[in-house]
Amino acid sequence: MFRYPARLKADEVGFTVTFRDIPEAITAGETREEATEMAADALATAMDFYFEDKRPVPLPSEPKHGETLVKLRTSVAAKVLLLNAMLAQQVTPAELARRMRTRPQEVNRVIDLEHATKIDTVASALAALGMRLELNVISA
Repeated sequence: MFRYPARLKADEVGFTVTFRDIPEAITAGETREEATEMAADALATAMDFYFEDKRPVPLPSEPKHGETLVKLRTSVAAKVLLLNAMLAQQVTPAELARRMRTRPQEVNRVIDLEHATKIDTVASALAALGMRLELNVISA
């Protein structure tokens, strides 16, 4: 769903990876391949800061020359869309729970990146915000 541009920079011990859209995500690896693998985890981990602070998550920008695209896990991307929609509409978890006719604890789980949430549940939460989640399949 989301592919964030990353810069891999060689240093004295390997490669450092940074993201201009998500400056909190920084990682490194001894090899280019290891650094790229670590980048996906660093990106997902950095999303926690936005969720904890209830700040909108910046969407990926267009890549610049020399940048590598790092894919955000689909489950995390769906929750990012939900968080951003809630913040844009100023809807609290309690209000979203009311709209979904569920308990606030259930909504808190939906917006918890560590909790495994069915995609249908995220789609229902977005529907309660007047939005529709659509998935596309694109040839690799």
